[in-house]
Amino acid sequence: MATCSTSVLRSRSSSRRRWRRVSREHPLSLHRALPVIIIVALGLVLLLAFRGPIWWQRTYHPLRYESAIAASAEKNGLDPYLIAAVINAESGFDRTQVSDAGATGLMQLMPATATEVAAAEGISQRIDTEALKDAELNIQLGSRHLGDLLGRYTDTETALAAYNAGSGNVDRWMSEQGGTTLTAAGFSETRAYVERVLSERARYAKLYPDAFAGK
Repeated sequence: MATCSTSVLRSRSSSRRRWRRVSREHPLSLHRALPVIIIVALGLVLLLAFRGPIWWQRTYHPLRYESAIAASAEKNGLDPYLIAAVINAESGFDRTQVSDAGATGLMQLMPATATEVAAAEGISQRIDTEALKDAELNIQLGSRHLGDLLGRYTDTETALAAYNAGSGNVDRWMSEQGGTTLTAAGFSETRAYVERVLSERARYAKLYPDAFAGK
């Protein structure tokens, strides 16, 4: 009986070792398949975000504060869908978002920049991080800033690059490139930002064709 029991135990132990070896080596083992499953799932989510049903795409491209956006767009001569695209790229419509650098709110304004813009707007209140979490104020100041940049640089791509990287960098890049408009931003992040905002503007116009009608 002892010999039989020992044989059974050895057999079970051997089976477990074989199973562990197969689990590690088999191409469909869980630890190998899991990263693939995650990548496929993320790819599917992204595909649906850009190619799926309208209601699904709107989940990843939300639109809020339409009245404030429309009012600021009209005041500053901007496309409201451009403002919406900037907001989504900057904060995903999270009015409480604060970056590590201190950029705050829907349009991710730095308090120093926002204070200058507020003065130009005739706003006397103190502009700090908490104030910039107010959606309407943030949209008002961010849109004015974007409008000023468009007036300065005349084309949307250059203005967006300045919004992302700052006018100082854009002026330097333009000087190096020897043109009156920016051929290519010096930061890969800024190039990606400009492309994203322009793409988002078209997508917002498609997803919300009547969002600003009559506002």
